[in-house]
Amino acid sequence: MHDGYRTDTVPGQPDPQLRMQPIATVPEQDTTELPLVDEARPRPRQRGALWEVVETLILALLIFIAVRAVVLNFRVDGLSMEPTLDTGQMLLVNRPIYFHFDANQLVNWLPLVELEGERIVYPFHPPQRGDIVVLHPPIDQGKPYIKRVIGLPGERISIQDGGVYINGERLDEPYLNGIATSWSGSLATEELRVPEGQVFVMGDNRNNSTDSRYFGPIDIDEIIGKAWISYWPSDAAGILQTPDYDR
Repeated sequence: MHDGYRTDTVPGQPDPQLRMQPIATVPEQDTTELPLVDEARPRPRQRGALWEVVETLILALLIFIAVRAVVLNFRVDGLSMEPTLDTGQMLLVNRPIYFHFDANQLVNWLPLVELEGERIVYPFHPPQRGDIVVLHPPIDQGKPYIKRVIGLPGERISIQDGGVYINGERLDEPYLNGIATSWSGSLATEELRVPEGQVFVMGDNRNNSTDSRYFGPIDIDEIIGKAWISYWPSDAAGILQTPDYDR
């Protein structure tokens, strides 16, 4: 006994004095400055995944546009390039290979500069004899043609004795397999000079080709591009080579 109270405790029961001790409390936190959580906002991880998809689509679109600006798919339709190319053959066409510009026109943008005439510059190279090209013909504008470049700007061309003559010399064309070239128009009796900025084109199937023998030389600006690679059918796959003419 102590001060009239029992100090012993019943076994298994908590000490009354311990019950009387105050319980330590955790101070309340001020939540007024905590940011509110908007459950409707997308999670950063989800937004990042969506943006990655958008970036991938944009990149794929840019690559597609860039490829289309450089390479064109073309399907040979017709017999005019036999035996070199067959109808239905699939080609890749190099579009920018003949890109050119007037250097004088660019310089004339400078103050107090005024150059006369033209100075055409080809960053790659101009059309070469023997190149197979896809072009917009003066006739049948809705259908590109595929032909071979035969006459270059400034050259004199004529057709005599079953062959093509360039500046008075007969052109050796082994891809014709001995097929004669004929023309009943003025080229059979006189030479034609190819104007500057134009080329004279013909199909390899000389007996079944609508080409410059009928519609005349064409502007280089009307050339879509150079036939570069054949990829279908598989047995005809490969790079289309420009002949090395022996004159």
